[in-house]
Amino acid sequence: MGPPMRYQLYYWPGIQGRGEYVRLALEEAGADYADVARSGHGMAAMMKMMEGNSSPPPFAPPFLKAGKLVIGQTANILLYLGARHGLAPKAEAGRLWVHQLQLTIADFVTEVHDTHHPIGVSLYYEDQRAPAKKRTEEFWKDRVPKYLDYFERLLERSGGSYITGRRLTYVDLSLFQLVEGLRYAFPKRMKAFERNIPGLVDLHDRVANRPNIKSYIESDRRIAFNEDGIFRHYRELDI
Repeated sequence: MGPPMRYQLYYWPGIQGRGEYVRLALEEAGADYADVARSGHGMAAMMKMMEGNSSPPPFAPPFLKAGKLVIGQTANILLYLGARHGLAPKAEAGRLWVHQLQLTIADFVTEVHDTHHPIGVSLYYEDQRAPAKKRTEEFWKDRVPKYLDYFERLLERSGGSYITGRRLTYVDLSLFQLVEGLRYAFPKRMKAFERNIPGLVDLHDRVANRPNIKSYIESDRRIAFNEDGIFRHYRELDI
């Protein structure tokens, strides 16, 4: 672990989104950080960073300022934080393994988003209701089992309480967020599916009860799920 540092996290202020995976890691680590866009002129500062006020400028949030470093992309940020705060294995092979798993989670998060925006992000949900319903059916029939069953098998083979064994990594925090998000967006479908993934449900509960995560969940630092984020609840999609 390196010396103490005050991080600056840049992400949209009204949603959990992809920034939440970074927040969970920072909170678990007990790191000192500012959620920049949620205060003062933070949004303006974030936009300036993307417009070229850093070198090289990040493409989009989330990105993390750590000293002179500006690190973009959720999985890339977690690769950095994991090594620095004991949230990843020490060996290179292990670090690459959890990074690979986080990239797989990122693929799944994109598919979650596409349930309510299957045609294009520039269109409102109301403009693509029928395609969204069709995409959601395919998502729950094929994609959810493909991804979550995979992580369930990894837990079964880990020989411990977490995805890599006895020690928590940032991937465990991200899997907690996946379960939370699916419960919010698709409460009926997720309740029925959870019987297939008892290990992931137990992992979710284990992470939720870790002192730093429990404190975060109960605080106003944790933004509530809403219909502007990635996990959105539309009743007609949860039947």
